[in-house]
Amino acid sequence: MKKHSNQVDPWKQFSGPNLGYVMDVYEQFQHDPESVDAELQELFKQYGSPMQSNGISSLETEREAAISPSSFSKVVAAVQLADNIRTYGHLAADINPLKTRKLDTRRIELDTFNLTEEDLKHVPVQYICPDAPSHVQNGLDAINHLKEVYTNKMAFEYSHVHELEEKKWLRQKIESGSINLNLMKDEKLNLLKRLSEVEGFENFVHKTFVGQKRFSIEGLDSMIPLLDQLVQHSVEKGAKTVNIGMAHRGRLNVLAHVIGKPYEMIFAEFQHSPSKDLIPSEGSIGITYGWTGDVKYHLGADRQIKGANTARARITLANNPSHLEVISPIVAGYTRAAQEEREGVGYPTQSSESSYAIMIHGDAAFPGQGIVAETFNFSGLRGYSTGGSIHLIANNMIGFTTESYDSRSTKYSSDTAKGFEVPIIHVNGDDPEACLAAAVLAYEYRETFKKDFVIDLIGYRRFGHNETDEPMVTNPLMYSIISNHPTAKSLYANKLKNEGIVTDEEIAKLEKEIRETLQSAFDKVPKKEDDPDIVMNPPEIVSNGLSNVDTSIDTIELKQINEKLLTWPANIKVFKKLERILNRRKEPFEGKGKINWAHAETLAFAGILKDGTPIRLCGQDSERGTFAQRHLVLHDVETGEEYIPLHHIDGGKASFVVHNSPLTESAVVGYEYGYNVFAPETLVLWEAQFGDFANMAQVMFDQFISSGRAKWGQKSGLVMLLPHGYEGQGPEHSSGRVERFLQSAAENNWTVANVSTASQYFHILRRQAAILQKEEVRPLIIMTPKSLLRNTLASATPEQLSTGRFQPVLEQEGLGDNVESVERIVLCTGKIGIELEEKLASGEDRDWLHIVRVEEIYPFPQKQVSDILKRYPNVNEVVWVQEEPKNMGAWTFVEPYLNELASASIDVSYIGRRRRSSPSEGEPTVHKKEQNRILQEALNR
Repeated sequence: MKKHSNQVDPWKQFSGPNLGYVMDVYEQFQHDPESVDAELQELFKQYGSPMQSNGISSLETEREAAISPSSFSKVVAAVQLADNIRTYGHLAADINPLKTRKLDTRRIELDTFNLTEEDLKHVPVQYICPDAPSHVQNGLDAINHLKEVYTNKMAFEYSHVHELEEKKWLRQKIESGSINLNLMKDEKLNLLKRLSEVEGFENFVHKTFVGQKRFSIEGLDSMIPLLDQLVQHSVEKGAKTVNIGMAHRGRLNVLAHVIGKPYEMIFAEFQHSPSKDLIPSEGSIGITYGWTGDVKYHLGADRQIKGANTARARITLANNPSHLEVISPIVAGYTRAAQEEREGVGYPTQSSESSYAIMIHGDAAFPGQGIVAETFNFSGLRGYSTGGSIHLIANNMIGFTTESYDSRSTKYSSDTAKGFEVPIIHVNGDDPEACLAAAVLAYEYRETFKKDFVIDLIGYRRFGHNETDEPMVTNPLMYSIISNHPTAKSLYANKLKNEGIVTDEEIAKLEKEIRETLQSAFDKVPKKEDDPDIVMNPPEIVSNGLSNVDTSIDTIELKQINEKLLTWPANIKVFKKLERILNRRKEPFEGKGKINWAHAETLAFAGILKDGTPIRLCGQDSERGTFAQRHLVLHDVETGEEYIPLHHIDGGKASFVVHNSPLTESAVVGYEYGYNVFAPETLVLWEAQFGDFANMAQVMFDQFISSGRAKWGQKSGLVMLLPHGYEGQGPEHSSGRVERFLQSAAENNWTVANVSTASQYFHILRRQAAILQKEEVRPLIIMTPKSLLRNTLASATPEQLSTGRFQPVLEQEGLGDNVESVERIVLCTGKIGIELEEKLASGEDRDWLHIVRVEEIYPFPQKQVSDILKRYPNVNEVVWVQEEPKNMGAWTFVEPYLNELASASIDVSYIGRRRRSSPSEGEPTVHKKEQNRILQEALNR
């Protein structure tokens, strides 16, 4: 560039931070021009490059400046001011209905940048706000426009979003005014009606059911029209499934007005009256009940609504207990299942436009519960992404009695989302029209970029945490303000009155009609049950247990499947060592060797796919297997290209996916459970890296998987694979905590198995796949092995897969043949049964002993065990042997069964580790000594 020595240097106008700002941005412009805001790009392109030389700034340019050098500094300062308004305007925005926060305008004042209104009048609009509406004529208008946009009832945070295309799109939408809906008269009247229905419902319940908990929506009334707008807009855009997850705050109002659950059903639940007879006709709303039920503000429902081109869409509010945010990954799983088409081999096809999730969070729970961040982490992962969720923070600025300053360390409750570069709108809950605009922007962003979006709906909570609390005891300052604060409906009604759209008489008439509708619904409610059913038995189909299913596969077919699994294209160069390992899987079908655990699993999967059942397997290392045993995904050593043999099975009819999951248990288990609930025809398996790690998902097991059917009638066939066994690896790599699953085992709610052979594993997987769409379906927990994965005693022959079926009990071959001699029967489960068999190989005569492996611990195989005991007339002791401590493992669960089944002359006793607080020893040599003691006691008199 040519240097003009006679030109006045505009950079002399800058000093301190202003000059530093320009230099920093120009350096960024040199490396990546597109990373700089369009206004500054234009300035740098037009005026050249500012540089520091000998302490004096200079300007190089190829042409005379279009703006005088003295004005140039004002232009750059104006640009920086505009940038600050975009970045920090939210700090000065009118987003708090109670006006309890101090507005911070320090970063967006003119004098901060040595600017006057007169200065701004001479700055071209395009440098400050190129997307401004037509009425913006100069720089002063542009700055005032930006302040109006960024500091009103909606405030925006998107400077943390790194993708330039997204930032530009957001800026254009916000600053052009296109997000403003400009509602027509009838739309405003409908909005007033909706707010009146929301408030009227809460008032009616408050007066009719005095002192009963309802966790009312009051203070966040605008959430209902916001959800209405979001659902209707998305369905018009073609969404076929909308899944909503939320906690209890405002849930009854969402059920009534968004889902359409009839008022009379809700009132019946308040009055403890029979409500099942009030379920409307099929096709309008779906509500399922278990046999024990749940409180009314935990229940979910779904309904069908009309969408674009008369297509119907399904909107679901998920059942959710009191652990608040745990529902988020579950509805994400619902959504992925709804998006995928699982017919046909290979990966399922996914359409993110067809379904999406709305996750409603509490302002205390959003930063307080880590599962929120775990769920956000799903958003970009190939096995878990759903094309973006809409997150709505129901922000009442308090959690139970804890105010915000004690519940989070961040400025906003929404700040967790910033780490995932999610745009955020803060919106004043007292402005329902702004709430509708926020809903539309959120969905359009999700539709355009397939990413998450957060709406922070800021309101308050009119009563205590529940309606029996008195909040003045703990939060007197806040509730002094709230008690005098008008409702959102009152504020909006006054607004429409001032606009001449509605009169007091029309408002009174509307309120009267709503009261009459509510009273009419209440009058239909049956009388309270004075003698309710306390038996609450599960349905007969559940009580009767599982069907007798043929799970065998013909040997010829097995061999053909095996050959296909061991064939891959010539251009896929598999790691040589792995290739040799896999090729050894041919040997069992050639009369050499046996089928190990992972081999049997793969054959089971292949047969299930041929039967037409899709499979989804996820876990932290599930593609390879934690113990390098599985290898369902082959990787080309030169290109990294992946090849999945199960995608190429001859006759395959369904999709198969295996994904390495993120390093979380709670969110992943919830996600897989949700996927299975929404895709009940799919065999969904979650595998823990070690079974011990399942305790990180305990809330999912307790509140959903074990009890969801009893509480809500929500069926699941989820499979959980938990590597379990004591091999001296210490307390956190030994126990899958089978005792915890057995503690919750009742009413045939799930199956808990600790199988000891590959053939048993093969058959139980196939049995689970066969019952997925039957009424008796239930989750399956399997304690899977580690050291037994390649143990020949745990391996299978092809004939064991091609005949028979899963056996709840296995008897040790070579023992118990002389029924008169047997005096001790040892019962055990899982790995220790194989270790006992290994000890028996010493050849010592033990005709006084018989060993029985309980492969299915729950439901406990009472009949099979009873038949075995009756077979031996001289038995005088039944011993339960386990490797877990006495207060863990299966002993405390099976002891009552064994005492019941054994006659009075038979002693029931225990061999194993003593009671411990820790699951196992930490020292391998101590472990071996203790393990050997247990085996010796079991096998010797």
